[in-house]
Amino acid sequence: MIDTATGPVARDMIERLIEALAPTRLELEDQSDRHVGHAGHDGRGESHFALTIASAAFAGQSRIARQRQVYAALGELMEERVHALTIRAYAPEEA
Repeated sequence: MIDTATGPVARDMIERLIEALAPTRLELEDQSDRHVGHAGHDGRGESHFALTIASAAFAGQSRIARQRQVYAALGELMEERVHALTIRAYAPEEA
């Protein structure tokens, strides 16, 4: 199941995650509107996200290793555009 936010940053994130991790489930929610006036919200939107992702690449990996895989897949987006990302990452058999 792939259920996603639709802005250009979200679409870029989704493409990168699909390419790098071949997820069986991917849900990306843009939560930027909840952070207006908070640090990291610069008015452009698409700065705060919540991600739920299942991938065989996460099998046997710790929570931190899984988060590192997500960050590696997203690359410079995590430095240039995304201020906050909540990650729930798991292997398909853990669902």
